[in-house]
Amino acid sequence: MREQGRTTMEFDNSYAQDLQGLYVPWQGQPWPDPQLVLLNSDLARSLGLDLAFLKSDEGTAMLSGHALPEDARPLAQAYAGHQFGGFSPQLGDGRAILVGEVIDPRGKRWDLHLKGSGRTPFARGGDGRAVLGPVLREYLISEAMAALGVPTTRALAACTTGDRVLRQNGLEPGAVLARVASSHLRVGTFQFFAARGEVEKLRLLLDYTLARHDPDLVGTPDAALGLLERVAERQARLVAQWMGLGFIHGVMNTDNTTISGETIDYGPCAFMDRYDPATVFSSIDHSGRYSYANQPVIAQWNLARLAEALLPLIDPSESRAIARATKVMESMADMYRKAWLDVFARKLALPAPDAELIEALHKLWDGREVDFTSFFRALPAALKGDDAPVLHLFAKTDGVSDWLARWRAQIADPAQAITQIEAVNPLYIPRNHLVEEALQAASFDDDLSLFQTLLARVQEPYTPVLGMERYAAPALKEAPAVVTYCGT
Repeated sequence: MREQGRTTMEFDNSYAQDLQGLYVPWQGQPWPDPQLVLLNSDLARSLGLDLAFLKSDEGTAMLSGHALPEDARPLAQAYAGHQFGGFSPQLGDGRAILVGEVIDPRGKRWDLHLKGSGRTPFARGGDGRAVLGPVLREYLISEAMAALGVPTTRALAACTTGDRVLRQNGLEPGAVLARVASSHLRVGTFQFFAARGEVEKLRLLLDYTLARHDPDLVGTPDAALGLLERVAERQARLVAQWMGLGFIHGVMNTDNTTISGETIDYGPCAFMDRYDPATVFSSIDHSGRYSYANQPVIAQWNLARLAEALLPLIDPSESRAIARATKVMESMADMYRKAWLDVFARKLALPAPDAELIEALHKLWDGREVDFTSFFRALPAALKGDDAPVLHLFAKTDGVSDWLARWRAQIADPAQAITQIEAVNPLYIPRNHLVEEALQAASFDDDLSLFQTLLARVQEPYTPVLGMERYAAPALKEAPAVVTYCGT
């Protein structure tokens, strides 16, 4: 944005203006030597931001939280949440601030949020900082998700701070992630006021949320129930997309469940290599609560917590409110089932969802060490009469040829099906071994080249690039299991 010949950036601050009591005004921490490491130029242009400003010293100071424009009203958001099933009435942004909101050229509002910007009153004993590796992980995976068409927060920039931070691998470069989202409203945001019995503030939050995400519901008699239905639909579709990509979020707490239906907080997350419904990547998920197979169940559980928070606004009678909310929650299973079948029907280029065929495929994968992503990219060969690329993916091949024959029988136009398969199934994902390799080089060798190469591939996930075969290949079977941490 340009103003009277100088480059600047302008913010709106509706959250600060409309939701008092749901945040603490807070400034980011000043840093010894903030430096811009990565700037998402395409995203910045789509938001109408001035690249020259963002690349300047003043822009770097803003993106790192070191110094903010005068019209920003930075704040740390308050929210509650169920974390691994246990309820905390006060969580909040312990190491992040909401700088303000940017209005893009289409009139859409976007939050600018800085992670790793220093301790806030919600820090709960943490140091408020982030390190470069986890910041780059979120940058990389959120960009991969965006390229794959999954609703997600987006990384605008990554900055280093000039200090060193002690983590489990030793001293690492301090860093800040600047990300944007259509909002940072969460299930836990509603739980914050609900836990305190502050119904009028809960009503203000509902009105703000509707104006921001579902304006057609504003002023309708069943607005709270309508919001619950919309969030259920958005989360059902979102998790179905995760499942179709083998993505495991890793920490599906209610404070990480957005009202917008965007994926948020890429900490202990990863893409599954070999198919295993019990796959877990988080270092702290010892029980498998947030495993691949459990994600649909947890999504419904989280939405039940939103329903509980909204009960006073759904109906004055608690019994009627519970009955009405229960109907929505029961329907969410059907919403998810339909979305899941649609996702896999598209991946298989089926003319219509075939539940029996899709479920048979999942049973065929189970226990056979099949690389999830490679399976779909091998299907075009089977449509050309060569089953070998598919069969080579299976540790045991009994039943595979029969399933392929049943699948081929539903494909009327193989050439068209091949085009669809290659258009919706990625060749390149953030493979865990490649991510770890790139983050290690960036954090400890000051070498971003591997990261940049991997980022370029996942931003164009469907198109083969000559010489980049290793970026499409799974890890060796003897490679150690990847464990991820809540590093940001």
